[in-house]
Amino acid sequence: MQYERDESGKTTPLPRPSIDTGMGLERMAAVIQGKASNYETDLLRGVISRVEDLSHTQYQDGGGKADSSMRVIADHARAALFLITDGVFPSNEGRGYVLRRIIRRAVRHAKALGADEPFLFKTLGSVSGLMADAYPEVAQKTEFASDVVRAEEERFLETAARGLEILESEVKKIPAGGKLPGKVAFKLYDTYGFPLDLTEDVLRERNISVDHAGFEKEMGVQKEQSRKSWKGAADTRASDYTDLVSGGVVCEFTGYGSTAGAAKAVFTADAGDGEIEIVTDSTPFYASSGGQVGDTGTIEGEGFFARVTDTTKPAAGIISHRAVVERGKLTAGDEVALSVDEARRRAVSAHHTATHILHSVLRDILGTHVTQAGSLVAPDRLRFDFTHHSRIAAEEARAIEDEVNERILRADEVLTRADVPYEDALKEGAMAIFEEKYGDRVRVVSIGGYSAELCGGTHLANSAAAGLFTIVSQSASSAGVRRIEAVCAEAARRRAVQNEMMLAEAARSLGGDTSDVAGSVEKLLRRAGELEKEIGKARKESIAGDTEEALSGAREIGGVSFVSREVSGAGPEELRELWDKVRAKVKNGVAALGGSRDGKAFVLVGVAGDASGKFHAGNIVKEIAPLIGGRGGGKPSLAQAGGDDPSGVAKAIEKTAAILASA
Repeated sequence: MQYERDESGKTTPLPRPSIDTGMGLERMAAVIQGKASNYETDLLRGVISRVEDLSHTQYQDGGGKADSSMRVIADHARAALFLITDGVFPSNEGRGYVLRRIIRRAVRHAKALGADEPFLFKTLGSVSGLMADAYPEVAQKTEFASDVVRAEEERFLETAARGLEILESEVKKIPAGGKLPGKVAFKLYDTYGFPLDLTEDVLRERNISVDHAGFEKEMGVQKEQSRKSWKGAADTRASDYTDLVSGGVVCEFTGYGSTAGAAKAVFTADAGDGEIEIVTDSTPFYASSGGQVGDTGTIEGEGFFARVTDTTKPAAGIISHRAVVERGKLTAGDEVALSVDEARRRAVSAHHTATHILHSVLRDILGTHVTQAGSLVAPDRLRFDFTHHSRIAAEEARAIEDEVNERILRADEVLTRADVPYEDALKEGAMAIFEEKYGDRVRVVSIGGYSAELCGGTHLANSAAAGLFTIVSQSASSAGVRRIEAVCAEAARRRAVQNEMMLAEAARSLGGDTSDVAGSVEKLLRRAGELEKEIGKARKESIAGDTEEALSGAREIGGVSFVSREVSGAGPEELRELWDKVRAKVKNGVAALGGSRDGKAFVLVGVAGDASGKFHAGNIVKEIAPLIGGRGGGKPSLAQAGGDDPSGVAKAIEKTAAILASA
């Protein structure tokens, strides 16, 4: 909005350019439909109607007390559905944090309407009904998005109740027009997940504000602590690499077709701890990128030899080799021979190809909502994070593993096409991984007609080279994101051999062969259960006997009944059981019980009935604990101590008697 163009095409500068009228779709709809607010248009009114049904509250066209909350819920339901459809999930950073705040703010307004259970997720269907014609992908993701929102609501509701209690408690101390201390606002944010704007929403109704300066101070302290705990050497030579880039230096990657090559060193620098960083004008070494780890290998020249421990991309167009020099010296301009560790590269490539196959299988078995949310491709394993709202059942995990292995065994050629126009690749169905950065022209990796992804990493030539694929574990990475760790090729073979060896060792220990291990373990567990019952029975009989002996030897000391007993082989649990029995018989007394087991000593002091007004078990234990070489304490009625000197148990019991006598 800079010029006015007349009928002849002539442009004249506007007197006030770049003025935005703000006349977007919603406001235009309000004008066309004759509504006073965007919320009364057909873009949002249907969602508000759903909120009315769920809350049993009548919307009054902006004039009711609850209308504001209903508008917030409708607006946030739409935002949440579209964000999740676009691949965003609740988290503590970036777009995920925005989504988390949106959901939590909606929870707050749902509570204002009387909802104490997850509410927002029930409104997403009405959003989908209004938007699906224009945005068909929204309809495909509605059920999944509802599950994600519900899980986030449940998670927040668990902590919100306690957070609101604290907030309400603090508010009572603050007069209208006052400020909530920044320290309290930060605690609500840091411990209970209350975004600052949510706290401000609650306070605004009470005419109370937040001490922003105090909040920012606490936030600054936390950030400083985080910085101190972070230890990394990345970007230590940022200025050097910037100078290389500005000087026109480009390091060509030649590693797709070869693992060795000759090049010229263009930059070397001391990296500390006996390492140096080497940049050459070309290299077959793959730099860590897109989840794939960097290559290792060797660099050698005339009188020079170094082992490369990692390869990185410190700046655009620059590939840096971190290496340990074993002999000689390297300077810019020297010719060198570079050689990648082929076995390691092959193992990494196998896990990368397996990752692509796994991604495709997950989408087929779990649903098309599955997209990559992070990955690690290493020589010894792969780690794959993906969007999914629930734990993978054992039968699903087995089906996933079986299908990946079946596709590997098809021996499909792994095809790579470089320099493909980005838009063309997407039109052909290639997947672009969430938050990866792509240029105008991309590299596409395809496998067997079922997998096509934009990828710059190294791969096998044929899927069969991935060999055996085994899922090692699955877990939750974050809200709405699952993680699978798996191995293939040589790593899977080694794991299988190791498992077989452990199984054979277990069989030998159980006195059978590997086919009998499960049955033998079951018998062993059954026998252990029987023995546990027998031990429990014997313990009860023993405690009953100890109780009788302890009571029969009771003495009158300091005006109370003193019960004492040293029990061989007794630990803290047995002493507590013995005290429970003694306490049931002694109405006014003190007990000092001791035992020892596995070279450790234990004492317990219990006070019952009227004696509690005269003696404090915790204080007594603090005095006697040093006699068994330990420390202890506890409540007025019961205290315990543990130590390393079993010979002091009898002394501790007699010391207790002395304490009672001197009172």
